[in-house]
Amino acid sequence: MIAALERLRPVRRTRTTNARRRESLTALGMATPAVVLLIVFLVVPVALAFGLAFTDARLISPTPARFVGLRNFTLLFQDPVFYKSLRNTVYFAVVVVPLQAGLALVLALLVNAEVRGVNFFRTVYFLPVVTSMVVVSILWTFLYRQDGLINRVLSALTLGHVHGPDWLGDPATAMPAIILMSVWQGVGFHMIIWLAGLQTIPAELYEAADLDGATRWDRFRHVTWPGLHDTRTFVLVTITISAFSLFTQIRVMTQGGPLDSTTTVVYQAVHTGYDQQQTAYASAISLVFFVLVLAVSLIQRFLTREKD
Repeated sequence: MIAALERLRPVRRTRTTNARRRESLTALGMATPAVVLLIVFLVVPVALAFGLAFTDARLISPTPARFVGLRNFTLLFQDPVFYKSLRNTVYFAVVVVPLQAGLALVLALLVNAEVRGVNFFRTVYFLPVVTSMVVVSILWTFLYRQDGLINRVLSALTLGHVHGPDWLGDPATAMPAIILMSVWQGVGFHMIIWLAGLQTIPAELYEAADLDGATRWDRFRHVTWPGLHDTRTFVLVTITISAFSLFTQIRVMTQGGPLDSTTTVVYQAVHTGYDQQQTAYASAISLVFFVLVLAVSLIQRFLTREKD
């Protein structure tokens, strides 16, 4: 009997090893398409951008690229347009991140109530998110025109005493106009994220707070806000990255104008690389942008970490 059991043990081990090997091969086969796509569309472009940033490569050129060291970065840090685009990007992010996150949280709190018709409002608030940013930008371009709907409404409400400006043609109003449109378009997505976080908070905590006589503000401060810690981190990081990546609205609505008042780092990189065909210089801009976003994300993650 013992001898028979001893003979069966290697067979069982072999079957277990083969089963684990098959599982590993199956997992590898399922992960391969995603890994290939990541390598082709992420790793390779980043590596090419890093290499081209130290050359004089152009998009279309009869001469091969030459290594020029840090010349592109030296020119970049002497470029006044770069500093203006960096300032515009930071300005956009500083305004949009708290505004969009706060407004999305307010909307999530409103639609989290169990009342009739709440699904209708959830759909209405989320509808701009599923609309193409290009389409939204074109529509808002017409709204912002000198004779557009917004100025007509202002004139009607003030009985003709106030005539709105050329929102996208004035350096003082171009970026605020884009900020308003961007927040309107993106707030619905983060409302859904906040809503998902709200629904993970146990109802027993709210019941205990009610028994203790807590007010609505006390419930939000001591129950809701701490319970949204992980959601808060995710929302802030995603909005920040999206804000720093501002491009589509600028490309469609203002092309960086007027007077570079809406030029952003991403728009400058694309405009330099494709319109001006300075591929190497655009790669240098992209690397600086990558370092900037990485630093901001790490700082933000550090500030929003869960303290013991």
